[in-house]
Amino acid sequence: MKKKINQDLTLFYTSNFPKTYNISSRKKYHVTIGIGGNIGNMKKTFDKLILCLKQDARFTILRTSPLLLNPPFGFLEQNDFLNGIITFKSNLCPNAVLKAMQRYENKFGRKRSFQDAPRTLDIDIIFFDNKKINTKKLIIPHKNWANRESVIIPLEKMKRIYK
Repeated sequence: MKKKINQDLTLFYTSNFPKTYNISSRKKYHVTIGIGGNIGNMKKTFDKLILCLKQDARFTILRTSPLLLNPPFGFLEQNDFLNGIITFKSNLCPNAVLKAMQRYENKFGRKRSFQDAPRTLDIDIIFFDNKKINTKKLIIPHKNWANRESVIIPLEKMKRIYK
């Protein structure tokens, strides 16, 4: 299903987005990631990512948001992005989650050519429990998350759906 928010923003509802998976995990940390991309069939890529995360014993998926199609920012000469939110539980520490997410990006063909470049899959750790981290490699909560429609709208829709 497709729902137009305005001329630039469209929400998509698919079999995996939004969805509640397993909300009774005993894993220690609650993690919120943002996913995005604009190269290839992003809905199929996101479905494959969900499958990978479900098969990875280190993670227990809790919920997903609807997907948001939105224009790029920074480098504007590229296709629109599809973005969504996934929440999961894990016993991994923040740096280990970061490494795991970077491996998934690489698995799906992510190339880091320049900042805000087109990409097959981008995974950002938005929140990690209530932790605040500010290192060279990792900033949590994710820098500027509150100013990005690509994060705010899927998060907001996810909260409304699962009230």
